Amino acid sequence: MTVIEVQHLTKRYKETLALDDVSLAFEENTIYGLLGRNGAGKTTLMSILTAQNFATSGTARVFGADPYENAGVLQRICFVRESQKYPEDALPTHAFRMASLFFPNWDQGFADELVAAFELPLKTRIKKLSRGQLSAVGVIIGLASRAEITFFDEPYLGLDAVARQLFYDRLIEDYAEHPRTVILSSHLIDEVSNLIERVVVIDGGRILLDEETDAVRSRAATIVGDAAAVEAFAAGREVIHRESLGHVTSVTVLGELTAADRAALQASGLDLAPVSLQQLIVRLTQHAAQPAAEGALR
Repeated sequence: MTVIEVQHLTKRYKETLALDDVSLAFEENTIYGLLGRNGAGKTTLMSILTAQNFATSGTARVFGADPYENAGVLQRICFVRESQKYPEDALPTHAFRMASLFFPNWDQGFADELVAAFELPLKTRIKKLSRGQLSAVGVIIGLASRAEITFFDEPYLGLDAVARQLFYDRLIEDYAEHPRTVILSSHLIDEVSNLIERVVVIDGGRILLDEETDAVRSRAATIVGDAAAVEAFAAGREVIHRESLGHVTSVTVLGELTAADRAALQASGLDLAPVSLQQLIVRLTQHAAQPAAEGALR
């Protein structure tokens, strides 16, 4: 079932086009990776979907309704953002108590487990917490709310590698028992690549990619070897990245390779290297930016 439907969504800030005619849908009980570089439009999109911002044009429907000033929709979604603000004298316990009153699926026992796992000091005012501890507050609310749709907007900034892995492990474990839609915005693409079931890549306010993660992994390959042989193989294919050093060339090509392609590579003495999800997304965004840059120079 579709829980979020976006049609021709555009958001403009004076001269800046933050979202450019975005159309996409999010299905229930799926973990999405909303990926893209800083300023790509990720936070703007999530802010509109959670009624914290307005679109310039287009529509966004959550559970089939406009989320703005819609309590019935808003109590079913949780938005954890890196810049979350809290009252001046608030303690973590105050934030969790407020969350328990707002989210109908709140699990206090799970929240307590997470507090212990993240070693969060409950008697320290939130404004005195370290950046990592502040991130832990948001992560705990996002997980323990068990909202039907949960948005995590770079929620782990300041968390060390051990704490980030703790978040990933708890997310997967709880998702298995309590499925919901999770939209995870991150620049740590390789770290989250094993979590996400579907990849949405946004760049310059436009959707570049919206596919299942497993399908994305097979979309590209890197060919390495003698420059002439590599170029011959790449002829007629969409090349999204090219590097050369002396007589050796490396190209990343889009498109799944056939058995015949692999045989041709072997016969030509060329090496085939896998492309990680992070490498593919970086190459795609760089490739998409090239025509715009070339047009600006004309």
